[in-house]
Amino acid sequence: MQNLSIKELNIETWKDFEQLAQKHNGVWGGCWCTAFHPKSPEQRKSQEATKSYKRRLVEEDRAHAALVYDGDTCVTWCQFGSPQELPTIYHKKEVESKMTIPDWRITCFFVDRDHRKKGLSFYALNGALELIKNLGGGVVESYPQDTQGKKISNSFLYNGTRDIFEKADFNYEGKKGKNHCIMRKMI
Repeated sequence: MQNLSIKELNIETWKDFEQLAQKHNGVWGGCWCTAFHPKSPEQRKSQEATKSYKRRLVEEDRAHAALVYDGDTCVTWCQFGSPQELPTIYHKKEVESKMTIPDWRITCFFVDRDHRKKGLSFYALNGALELIKNLGGGVVESYPQDTQGKKISNSFLYNGTRDIFEKADFNYEGKKGKNHCIMRKMI
């Protein structure tokens, strides 16, 4: 995998995002990476409705992600956005009682099953940070799994691991829920 590049999710790259999500049945049971967006009546009504909701968010510039390409094929994404774009985080009251509200949140990663265990989440994270920098930067917050060195099923690693955020120079700010933590970085 030496021909990697990052592109921003937008209407021009939608078809590539769509192809990756469809390959994996809409991702996590048809989420289409909408779980952290504001709740909508069309969300989870059907996979097609959820897909349409995500596309509408992209068209309205209310959905951001760093897409990782291997050549011409999108193989990974890292979703990010403002707290207004991504308000639906787990343990929100706990997080917001401990911290000031960040400028940006990183809420999920997805790696094509044929490209896992190759460091693409870290590559996607750095791509998202570069896109955030280009959008003006600020405080970036995320809530990765704190594996504490244990092996964890990929299905629980939707927000990456504490290790990759530490590798990207994020600061550990404390626990969030049972198995996650709050990580922050200024860009």
